[in-house]
Amino acid sequence: MKERIVRERGFENIRLNREDVAEFSYRPRACKEAYRVVAVRKNLTIEKGEQALFDELRYFFYISNDREIATANIVREGCQRCDQENLIEQLKNGVRALHAPVNDLYANWAYMIMAALGWSLKAWMGLMLPVHPRWRDRHLQEKHRILRMEFRTFVQTFVLMPCVIVRTARRIVYRLLSWNPYQYLFFRLLDALQT
Repeated sequence: MKERIVRERGFENIRLNREDVAEFSYRPRACKEAYRVVAVRKNLTIEKGEQALFDELRYFFYISNDREIATANIVREGCQRCDQENLIEQLKNGVRALHAPVNDLYANWAYMIMAALGWSLKAWMGLMLPVHPRWRDRHLQEKHRILRMEFRTFVQTFVLMPCVIVRTARRIVYRLLSWNPYQYLFFRLLDALQT
């Protein structure tokens, strides 16, 4: 479905044609031991709409000292490590936890703690989201989507929700003024927290 829409609207699309994997040993001059290098060559076609513009080759290298595990597992572990690098990038630029906005050490410490707490709130929400047996697969995908969500998207979606606060005689009512596609997850979490 997504591929069809990208093609119909004439957007640029990168399509994987073929993937080749090779393995060899490499020993840098300053090292005493040789390392295992797994090279992955991806043959890609860059398309715009229905028209193929050009082919492109991209190479990925995975270096390991483990000679026991299979080549496919090295590539898989390398891709999982990329998730950790994306998390570090989010902490640096998404949350800006590693930036020092002021010249006072205590203020920078407080800023970093507040940013880390915001990141923890995102992770906490993703982990606390209930999973009902009837919709187990869908609910697990939604949990995973929140856990992998960029921090700026999380703030725009769940934190900056415009609402009107109405005080009545015995209660406070929050009326949401806008809608977004993730609000049902927010309400599902609220229901779980109330019980």
